[in-house]
Amino acid sequence: MKIKDANSGLLSNFEVLELLRSRGATQDPLGSFGSATHSECKVFAYLVQFAVCSQTPDSVQEFLLKVEKFSLTKAERLQVLNLRPSTAVEVHLIVEDCEERMSSSTVDELLETVRNTLPPPPEKPEEEEENAEVDGVNDEEMDEAGAEKQEE
Repeated sequence: MKIKDANSGLLSNFEVLELLRSRGATQDPLGSFGSATHSECKVFAYLVQFAVCSQTPDSVQEFLLKVEKFSLTKAERLQVLNLRPSTAVEVHLIVEDCEERMSSSTVDELLETVRNTLPPPPEKPEEEEENAEVDGVNDEEMDEAGAEKQEE
């Protein structure tokens, strides 16, 4: 295999996920029947945790058409597509010189476009929430323990 153009462009998470699906990647590297490597299966397992797994070619195309009016660079459009910001702070971290280029109402309009065009992130199963507890101690118990220690 020869590389014709080492850097022909940037790929969105959606495009990477579609490529990995076409190569037969699964969340379980041992269950992969295609030509996907172990590392490709790991990337696939990572990406399916996010909203990208719910995107469709139509939703991506619609989003790219709707954000043209915001005068974002290619890299900024890609970041907004990949990261799906939900707050103004996240938009300010993605868009360079955001304060000079966009008013607060424009930022809100961009966030509304993201909410209305891109699918929401997948819900986490209850099992994962239970696994988030560290050593059987949840956040509330940690807060109570900290408050008791401060009272001493």
